[in-house]
Amino acid sequence: MTSRPNGEPLVRLSGVNKWFGELHVLQDIDLEIARGEVVVVIGPSGSGKSTLCRTINRLEAIEKGEITIDGERLPEEGKQLARLRSDVGMVFQSFNLFAHKTILQNVTLGPIKVRGKSKAEAEQRARELLDRVGVSAQADKYPAQLSGGQQQRVAIARALAMDPKVMLFDEPTSALDPEMISEVLDVMVSLARDGMTMVVVTHEMGFARRAANRVVFMDGGQIVETADPETFFTNPQSDRAKNFLSKILNH
Repeated sequence: MTSRPNGEPLVRLSGVNKWFGELHVLQDIDLEIARGEVVVVIGPSGSGKSTLCRTINRLEAIEKGEITIDGERLPEEGKQLARLRSDVGMVFQSFNLFAHKTILQNVTLGPIKVRGKSKAEAEQRARELLDRVGVSAQADKYPAQLSGGQQQRVAIARALAMDPKVMLFDEPTSALDPEMISEVLDVMVSLARDGMTMVVVTHEMGFARRAANRVVFMDGGQIVETADPETFFTNPQSDRAKNFLSKILNH
């Protein structure tokens, strides 16, 4: 993969801390993500990966520290937050599509309501994106008529329709049947190759190897290790990473 692009980081987390009650789920997280960089976050369950992902668009508030996107500090709430949040695409484990709207309506809703695009313009772009993720034939169907893999690809198209600066993926394939996983990962790999800035929380090590510029390994609410995929998978530095990899790569 290409080396990290130069310039100001697109996403920066400085001294980020988050508690759930007594549980200190993110402990002094420092992380910078460059434009066009694909960062894959891995680690055992409960290590804070998803929480980290969700703080980047403030789905989870933080108690301490600072997060900036494209040089702007993430506000607490209000219109500025809505505007910044619309620069951050998010794809979850569950697809969160509106059941009573068609696939096309699901993808055009944000651009029309938030970005102020005309219906015609939004629909043209939506059809291009549905084509790109391989579900253009499903535009007039409803989510329940699609497979899980198709719904997740629609969710990716919906996020892309907002022209985000960065895309966050929180375990996007973990709710899918095995045969549907690759169709979603293939779309993500092509996005990565096209230069989309991405933060991906996943258990799919093959994707990390294929698409990541950098692997971030978390355990116990901390970033334990960060390296390019080749180095991380072949020569992890920390005992915690070695232990984690020995469990998942030997099955």
